[in-house]
Amino acid sequence: MRILLIGEYSRVHLTLAEGLRVLGHEVVVASDGDRFKDYPRDIDLTRKSSGFIDTLLCLVSVFNKFSKFKGYDVVQIINPCFVTLNVRINQYLYKQLKKNNKRVFLGAFGDDSYWVRACLAKNVFKYSEFFVDGKSTNLQYNQKLESLWINSNREIANNEMAVSSDGIVACLYEYYKSYEPYYSEKLAYIPLPINTSKIEFQPIDRIPDRINFFIGINKDRSEYKGTDVMDRALIRLARKYPDQVVISRVESVGYDEYQKLMMQAHVVLDQLYSYSPAMNALLAMAQGKVVVGGGEPEMYELLDEDENRPIINVYPTEDDVFNKLEYVVLNKHKIPDLSQHGRLFVDKHHDFISVARQYLNFWGEEK
Repeated sequence: MRILLIGEYSRVHLTLAEGLRVLGHEVVVASDGDRFKDYPRDIDLTRKSSGFIDTLLCLVSVFNKFSKFKGYDVVQIINPCFVTLNVRINQYLYKQLKKNNKRVFLGAFGDDSYWVRACLAKNVFKYSEFFVDGKSTNLQYNQKLESLWINSNREIANNEMAVSSDGIVACLYEYYKSYEPYYSEKLAYIPLPINTSKIEFQPIDRIPDRINFFIGINKDRSEYKGTDVMDRALIRLARKYPDQVVISRVESVGYDEYQKLMMQAHVVLDQLYSYSPAMNALLAMAQGKVVVGGGEPEMYELLDEDENRPIINVYPTEDDVFNKLEYVVLNKHKIPDLSQHGRLFVDKHHDFISVARQYLNFWGEEK
């Protein structure tokens, strides 16, 4: 089967392609490499800058490449804005993909109008980036998201693609719940793929004297991801337990460098407002790290996981994060077991080949 995966977030399509190729399928990944992360891809869709010349050059390049995207059995776009050009251009390109290929699937892998509306409704989730304890978080980034995705051309495009697509794939609990009320008949939740054969498992086999807490910070999205709140809680922890805590901070680095730096940690802090572990958290667990972040019961239930729940889940307040981090310090004898169970969780639910099979089943092509 010929498969085209367009767009990239945190190596998702790249890893899915690896699994599909192992199963004997021909796969092409076209993306901008997720911008500064610069993940490998088969076809480059990068726009160097938002300047006029670079935009024009990108436009010509993208149109030329999309004119050749024909005859694929399956095309999957990662988001309604799958290339970094005007949404109307994305709409046009989507229509060409529908016209020239057998089936086109929409990915619910990130910010879009359905997720933003679910957050604004305040009755779909018990908390989100938009509200905690029923009160607005007043994050500046939320205003940007509302202007981009609500009552906008992006929302129109998102709705059109959701309606006309051959199916919708959500990679996290929160994205699945955002689409479920409207498209349950053609919606699937499929976990994120992790190629653990490329990730060295280094189990924490002894109780550490000093716990190395790792936090990755993207300066542009620190507030939105909640790393500012987690960092403040971590500073409090280090002040209270100076002889037992080491902090490792990493800011806006590429994937390979991020992985190397994370290898030295015992505990990794990840997205504050998430209900589910995203790629960074899953990579950390695959390495044998303990993750503090999104691990709500609703996510485990969606996975039908009743026994192995290794993520130290946090409620999105500084005090709760501090309490959970302090729990780790006071119960560090549990770190080796959590390390083992994290890797087992990834192997069971996120193995890239088993995830690829789930995609093939949903696309209707598994033999």
